Amino acid sequence: MQDKAAPSPETPIVMAGRVGRRRAIAHMNLAAAKAGLRLGQAIAHATALVPGLVLHDLDAAGDGMALQRLALWAQRLYSPTVAADPPDGLVIDATGCAHLFGGEEKMLIDIRQRLGRAGLTATVAIADSWGGAHALARYSRRPIFVAPTGALGRELADLPLSALRLPADLVLALAKPGFDTIGELEASPKGPLAHRFGLDPIRRLDQAHARQPEPIEPVFAPETPRAARIFAEPIGAPETLARYLTALTVELCATLEDLGLGARSIDAFFHRVDNRIESARIGLSTPARDASRLAKLLCEKLETVDPGFGIDKMVLAAPGAQPLTYSQDEALGGQQRADLSGLIDTLAARLGPEAVYRLASADSDLPERSVRKTPAVDIPAAFSWPVDWPRPTRFFPRPEPIETLALLPDQPPASFTWRGVRRRVRRADGPERVFGEWWKADAELARSRDYFQVEDEGGARYWIYRDGDGEDAASGSQRWFMAGVFG
Repeated sequence: MQDKAAPSPETPIVMAGRVGRRRAIAHMNLAAAKAGLRLGQAIAHATALVPGLVLHDLDAAGDGMALQRLALWAQRLYSPTVAADPPDGLVIDATGCAHLFGGEEKMLIDIRQRLGRAGLTATVAIADSWGGAHALARYSRRPIFVAPTGALGRELADLPLSALRLPADLVLALAKPGFDTIGELEASPKGPLAHRFGLDPIRRLDQAHARQPEPIEPVFAPETPRAARIFAEPIGAPETLARYLTALTVELCATLEDLGLGARSIDAFFHRVDNRIESARIGLSTPARDASRLAKLLCEKLETVDPGFGIDKMVLAAPGAQPLTYSQDEALGGQQRADLSGLIDTLAARLGPEAVYRLASADSDLPERSVRKTPAVDIPAAFSWPVDWPRPTRFFPRPEPIETLALLPDQPPASFTWRGVRRRVRRADGPERVFGEWWKADAELARSRDYFQVEDEGGARYWIYRDGDGEDAASGSQRWFMAGVFG
């Protein structure tokens, strides 16, 4: 079968759907918009206006399923609270998650890049409310938008009323008395506005400006193990939340055991009586379903949960649960490796998953490139450093400049001054010459360093190096640096 070639970006494409009894444009690409077409326009009129227009029938059900799958993808990567924002968007609660990516803007850049690699072009925005982010992502004309905290009203003021997620007929009705932008509607007295147009415009204004909460009901895959409990009376005391959270964890672990699965992460959702949803997530280094251990990790997260006026529903979910396997090494007489997963999970929950890792050697002679981070649960491997040239126990993140008195290029310095203290060299070994990695950068083609192990009169040992070979200016700056200390 011959693959069909995708149309070029310059080809106008529209999705035809039903608006009442007529076929009209439901979606279109940028080329169609530039050709003068608009959403809701009759298909007959559009085909007459734009020759060569490519038509596709709208598959609303298929698009909805694809959007749900995309929401599940985002939930695994970015936040436990993700939902579809039909017809063409996602809403993500980034509270407590953005710092894992280096900040809100870097998180948005990461989302856009990942979607771009999948062939999807996205505009992304972060704001104080779902409605505000929805409006800015679709109508601000900026691919990445981070609204400053407290400045949402100013950013929304010039956007059209359609950005408020109002029905098209209501937008047209509001346009007749002269309301064209969100700012104009926000400045209007709310009493006459509600009397003439109902409560929908006011509700959407309040949601967009973060004056009225709008809960995000997170998406769940059908196969995701879950446990939920609804309370007749709202709860809010920390000890009460911990007691019910522990009981719910036991219930979730029983479900996991029935399925033969272990959780790799658990998301906890706390539904407040004011329609807000607080969430917390724990990640696990290996699949687990030990109820006491998981309950302890979850209860530590309660410090980040604001119960407000009370919690009336609690939900636990274990997305991405995996088969739980057991090792028989001990039963067969083999040597059983110590299980550090509990310690790793506790540290990761308290310090953050990015702060817990192992160090492993990398294939590089340059010290700053010879160490890499690996997952904390990986089996530690021996470092592949030169046996004849031991490395210091402490490396400095950045080499510190030192002043030296050196006699010959291939000889260690007779003395050096570091951090304002002059030290006389008593013993030394070297040089260990390390060349630049020319296959990575042309600038390293002629570069080299000479490393020395030196000991001062007090018995302290240091690892110092000269940037260059001591003669050729192309090999480096010929300056000396402190790279690390021994012992």
